[in-house]
Amino acid sequence: MLNIVITGAPGSGKGTQSDLIVKNYGLFHISTGDMLRAEIKAGSKIGKQAEQIIADGRLVPDEVMIEMLHKQILEHKDAKGFIFDGFPRTVAQAGALDKMLAGVGAKIDILLVMNVKHETLVERLILRGQTSGRADDNKETIEKRLAVYTENTLPVIEFYRASGRLTEADNNTTVDECFAQIKRIIESHKG
Repeated sequence: MLNIVITGAPGSGKGTQSDLIVKNYGLFHISTGDMLRAEIKAGSKIGKQAEQIIADGRLVPDEVMIEMLHKQILEHKDAKGFIFDGFPRTVAQAGALDKMLAGVGAKIDILLVMNVKHETLVERLILRGQTSGRADDNKETIEKRLAVYTENTLPVIEFYRASGRLTEADNNTTVDECFAQIKRIIESHKG
């Protein structure tokens, strides 16, 4: 089983690269953003709570995210592995994820950080908002989301760096060039 956490600021290409990893390695993709958007669309209790939090550019509480993620892991125990996209975003979530995976005899093998320049992130997110209609992809909310990412997620990166599981990919390049870097990282881990 190969388990990868893919992280990076909003707009860093996590979803695009996750799709390529799934296609090439057969991992089960868990996107917390997609799960939350599905809950919002369904009008569920979690969705209603999350909608306002996301609109304000804040993070959904850990206990809500952990509950949703645990359900996904249990439903897909026979997967070749998981790619966690957008989770964990806090050190508490990282610890909870390690504990959940240990409960099913697994662990996080690689934390993959997608590095992208700030101005490129803003440009990508504004463009995404224009093409997808996502309400949270506007300049003010983008800047809030990037600040929240820096404040909350950079400690997670240091958490994984300390455990020796951290790797970085430069995504100021093309999709294919970035994926070539990721393939080398995965192959070196598997080899």
